[in-house]
Amino acid sequence: MKPTPLADVVCPFSHSPLDPKVQDNPWEFYAEAHASCPVVPVPEVGGVMVTKYDDVRFVLTNPDLFSSSGRGSGTKKGIQVEKAQRHEEIMRERGWGHVETLQRTDPPIHTDYRRRLNRVFTPRRVRDMTEHIDEVTNQLIDAVFERELTGGATSGQTEFVDDFAMPLPGIIIAESLGLDRSEIRRFKRWADAMLALAMRPLTEEEMIEAAEVELEAQHHLAAEFEKRRQEPTDDLISALVNSHGENDEPLSMHELQNLMHQLITGGFETTTNALNHSLWLLTRYPDVQQRLRDDTSLLPAFIEESLRFESPVQGLARRTTQDVEISGVLVPEDTMVFVRYGAANRDDEAFDDANHFNLDRVDANQHVAFGLGAHFCVGAALARQELVSGIGAWLERTTNIELARPFEGPVHEPSMFLLPMIELPLQFHV
Repeated sequence: MKPTPLADVVCPFSHSPLDPKVQDNPWEFYAEAHASCPVVPVPEVGGVMVTKYDDVRFVLTNPDLFSSSGRGSGTKKGIQVEKAQRHEEIMRERGWGHVETLQRTDPPIHTDYRRRLNRVFTPRRVRDMTEHIDEVTNQLIDAVFERELTGGATSGQTEFVDDFAMPLPGIIIAESLGLDRSEIRRFKRWADAMLALAMRPLTEEEMIEAAEVELEAQHHLAAEFEKRRQEPTDDLISALVNSHGENDEPLSMHELQNLMHQLITGGFETTTNALNHSLWLLTRYPDVQQRLRDDTSLLPAFIEESLRFESPVQGLARRTTQDVEISGVLVPEDTMVFVRYGAANRDDEAFDDANHFNLDRVDANQHVAFGLGAHFCVGAALARQELVSGIGAWLERTTNIELARPFEGPVHEPSMFLLPMIELPLQFHV
């Protein structure tokens, strides 16, 4: 059958994936797309959203057809693109402009960057870090308990995002990079600024503020790079600054800055989102919470099902390198393709009763929450360990966890790519 041109595709639902209400709660939108329009036109940015599991796998495993480089350069348009271009001018004028490195390159160029990072993010290194991750986890819980459990109290409250879900991965990535863990809130401000343009439309003032904060980060990091050149240390920054042998050229300042951009945003955002959603799921499924308390061996299965059910990264983008057919739709060359991990992980054709949280699901680890193919998340092993340590410790040190109060508005910050919770107020009992 002849494919339908993308320009002729009309979806029967009224909401756009750019609608903040859809981004706050995308599951009904995904279900509608699966049923009637799996390839969703996004004309506002001249792109298309891919929602079916098999289609997502197809895109992610064919970089020759769907490039990570350029991101739809021929079709982007509008005032937000103008702001992005002005943001880049500011970075070039007063710092270092963005170049394409790990996330925004294709093999074989991507392979070199990945090889350098793989030297650091090894399963063995993560195993060696496990005891320290557990230590940091309990330090953060101790701080909450010392604040809340006074005068013999057996229950307390925590704003989980701020008290735990941000600090745990924030401290671990800061220490791994070789930065001062006492400044994690400053680094979180950097991460927010680095992601600002991808989260939502910005005003001119917001764009300039984000650029100023990112410039602060760049100049701080540039000084750290120079320190490591003079005196190499056993941290990730030093490993990258000095990661050249007989066949490697040293990474340029632009390359180092871009890699730090990706490592800082990944370290502060994705695992934070996963921790938040895992704890929120425990409050929504008290039977699951009790099963985990009774049998801690179920914790890895819970983590995988949580990642499938509410993927912390809802998706990333690719660019078509030629006209290509996806689910009967002909997508033109140089079109931005939003590859929707969160939708793929809720596809009933891939996971039985996909919109049901099932602790006993045998294929949960077939999810694409960490991506797939050459761009499979380099920090996946570290993220999984932080989730196991963090969720496990909260279950071990409490007898029950529940929501402290209903949410008063949207649960998530608007974002085309992530699923970041605004807050998570919890009541716990010991």
